[in-house]
Amino acid sequence: MSSYHNSVMLRESVAALAVKPDGIYVDATLGGGGHSHAILAQLQPNGRLYAFDCDADAADNVPQDTRFKFIHNNFRYLQNCLRYVGCTSVDGILADLGVSSHQFDCGERGFSFRFEADLDMRMNRKASLTAAQVLHIYSEGELERIFRQYGEMAQSSRAAALIVAARAQKEIQSTGDLRRVLASITPQRHPHKFWATLYQALRIEVNREMEALEALLIQSLHLLKSGGRLAIITYHSLEDRMVKNFMRSGNIQGEVPKDFYGNEETPFVAVTKKAITPSQQEMEQNNRARSAKLRAVEKK
Repeated sequence: MSSYHNSVMLRESVAALAVKPDGIYVDATLGGGGHSHAILAQLQPNGRLYAFDCDADAADNVPQDTRFKFIHNNFRYLQNCLRYVGCTSVDGILADLGVSSHQFDCGERGFSFRFEADLDMRMNRKASLTAAQVLHIYSEGELERIFRQYGEMAQSSRAAALIVAARAQKEIQSTGDLRRVLASITPQRHPHKFWATLYQALRIEVNREMEALEALLIQSLHLLKSGGRLAIITYHSLEDRMVKNFMRSGNIQGEVPKDFYGNEETPFVAVTKKAITPSQQEMEQNNRARSAKLRAVEKK
C-alpha cells in the first residue's frame, strides 16, 4: 500500500469517523487502500464498508474481505451506486481528495511535470477529455478562467495567450511541449510552484473535480444517518472552502439558514472545531501531506 500511496492523516481521519463496529461506511477514495484497511480493522463481522475509485489501478489494492465492496466509479455517483447495491443510508463517509502518489509517480499518466509524457491527467482513463485536448479546444478566455480559478495563477492571462498562439502552429501534446510554450513566463525563482499550480488547474478541469466534490457533499447529507459522520481531507483552498462552507451550513454557498426567530438551523455539528493538519513528523516523512486539511462533522 505504501508504494502506491501513503494515506494522509490516517489515524486522525478514521478517528474522526468514530467507527461503530456494526456500522456501514464509505471510503469515497480507495487509492492505496490505507483508510479502508483501517476502517475494516474496527468493524465486526456484521459491519460493512463500500469503497469508490474511478482509477482502474486502485482495484489492485482492494482488500480481500467479505465485509468490503469495491465500486469502480467516481464518488459523484455515490448515492445511485449505493442504492444499486441495496444501501440507502450509512454511518460515515470518508474522502481523501488528494491525487495518489502512484498517479504522480507514474510518468505516462501525465499528472506530473517531472516526466516527459503525453498530457493526459485522466483519473478514469476511459474518460474522453485529456489535458492535451483542453489545451487544444478551449478558447483563450476559457483557458484563462481555469488557470485563474483552479490554479489561482498570477499569469493566467499570459499563459492562455501563449498557448493559443503556439497551438496555431503545432498541437501541444506533451509535458515538454507545454514547458517550451510557457518558458518565457516561467519564473526563475520557484519554477516548481508555477508548474504545480498550472497542472493543478488542468487536472481539476479534466476530471471535473469541483463538480464531483459538490455532488459528493450534497449526496452525503441525504445518505448519512442521524449521528453519522462526514470526514474530508482537502489539499487546496478551493476544495477546503467548499467543504468548510458545506459543513457549516449544509449548502455549498455557506449560507446558514435561520428559523422564524433568527436561530441558525444547520444539519451538522462540528467534530473538528477547526481544520486538523498533519503532524510535523508526518510532513517530514511525506511532503505531499503538507497542504492537507481534515474537517469532520456529525449529522444531527
